Amino acid sequence: MDPLEDVLTLLETRSHLSTSLVAGGRWALRFEPPQGVKFNAVRRGSCMLEVDGVDGPIPLAEGDCYLLARPRRFTLRSDPETAPVAAGPVFARAEGGVARAGRGDDVFMVGGRFSFGARAQELLLDRLPPVVHVPAGSPHAETVRWALDVIDQELTRGQPAAGLVAEHLAVVMLVHVLRLHLARDPHTASGWLAGLSDPVVAAALTSLHREPARPWTVAELAREAVVSRSTLAARFKAAVGQGPLEYLTRWRIELAARQLREGSSTLAVIARSVGYGSESALSVAFKRVMGVAPGDYRRRPARQTSPTAARPS
Repeated sequence: MDPLEDVLTLLETRSHLSTSLVAGGRWALRFEPPQGVKFNAVRRGSCMLEVDGVDGPIPLAEGDCYLLARPRRFTLRSDPETAPVAAGPVFARAEGGVARAGRGDDVFMVGGRFSFGARAQELLLDRLPPVVHVPAGSPHAETVRWALDVIDQELTRGQPAAGLVAEHLAVVMLVHVLRLHLARDPHTASGWLAGLSDPVVAAALTSLHREPARPWTVAELAREAVVSRSTLAARFKAAVGQGPLEYLTRWRIELAARQLREGSSTLAVIARSVGYGSESALSVAFKRVMGVAPGDYRRRPARQTSPTAARPS
């Protein structure tokens, strides 16, 4: 498995398209902190984005898109002088799936949000900066633009299952935005996500994700990455923040946790599937990483299965 694909699958990534925005003249809308990861794309015109806690406004041009990875208030505006109004009532008055601000139609934006499973904060969102801006001329921007074009076509033409197709295409867009972010700003990522920017570390991560139950050694992973043991250990630690075998332990526990949340397999079956020879071995590792025994974790409501006692990288 590709590590990025693996994590997005584990987190049950879903997209939810929202009301579009048409705006013109002088206007400004203030938005409350979004749930999940918010995304918007400028299909026509230009405007400015301001996010609480982020220095300076971000100019948005036609073809640009952005992700908000933190639940922070933000403002979209035509100019810095116009006083913002609450976006909620404006979008509540939307007709035909389109909200309107100001006068005219200089600007057209589409958007939505991505929702994830219980472990998203620790595994993905904390690894991203508050805002990921994708300018129209960036690598991968063409694929993002293609996905947005097809989303528009699906929703405009009203074909059967158009909403489902559009939501899947939005996830495709998310993958390309994350790829772009890793290629452009690797220093702003952390943990496993930062490791994908280093070809040596990425090779080791891919091997671990492809065969998580295999009894890997650092020497075997170094051979996969075609470097020495010391080189792999140093680069993996520098990029990911922990050694490759510690990372493997934590990833195995994430896989076991998913089975505990979603299935009814016995602990012995789960232990074997993720590379542990016994229930007790898995139980010890699970409690060390997650801060709770597997049985107690399984009995918790889904919203409580992201413990704060230990944060995996």
